[in-house]
Amino acid sequence: MKRIKKGDKVIIISGKDKGSAGLVQSVDDERITVAGRKLVTKNVKPNPMTGETGGRIKKESSIHVSNVKLAEDGKPVKVGFRAENNKKVRYSKKSNNVI
Repeated sequence: MKRIKKGDKVIIISGKDKGSAGLVQSVDDERITVAGRKLVTKNVKPNPMTGETGGRIKKESSIHVSNVKLAEDGKPVKVGFRAENNKKVRYSKKSNNVI
């Protein structure tokens, strides 16, 4: 079970977007993509076959999972695991609530 899942609200704790929050869009092994954060500019060539115009586009880049923490009430919290009703669940170590 992973500590951070798609749809979780996270706070970035290091890098140029430090302190900003956002929702997790995707999770790939140890890297995640946060909506509207860590924007990079990508140069795109025009493609007349598909009708795409060229130019510079901004898109989200991935962030290593160690650079984000789960947010609870707007503050970063550590995530732990425990068994409840024979199921493994995530919980906040700060408030002891199940996530």
